[in-house]
Amino acid sequence: MSAYQHVLWAADFAPEALAVGVRAKDIAERNGARLSLVHVVEEINISMGYELVPVLPEMPADSILREAQDALALMAAELGIDGGNRWVVSSLSTKAGILETATNHHVDLIVVGSHGRHGLALLLGSTANAVLHGAPCDVLAVRIQP
Repeated sequence: MSAYQHVLWAADFAPEALAVGVRAKDIAERNGARLSLVHVVEEINISMGYELVPVLPEMPADSILREAQDALALMAAELGIDGGNRWVVSSLSTKAGILETATNHHVDLIVVGSHGRHGLALLLGSTANAVLHGAPCDVLAVRIQP
């Protein structure tokens, strides 16, 4: 197996997430690979087909994305990761956002955290499982200790 060239850490903002980032950074450093971060903001799909749905104010999508960018920047700074190697993407699902980013940026390893509370019971979380089965590259699921 050849060394990894580009490692992508799919970051969430759980309190334990930084431990996953430390693991991703260690793997990148050991392989002389580029390390990037992605955080996915899931799009909210509101159907206005019902007459009883009140008129909602405009969704603060820009505000949500800006807050996510700020939070990701803080995580990147804690790990010493260059600002050009982090993305906040908006997608219909976390899985789709991670996989699209990995494909677009020629990633050869995706690192995700796994709480082990969903999907395959004690093995993987639902997002980690979805990424594993759809990824165009290797996936490392880092177990997050409660």
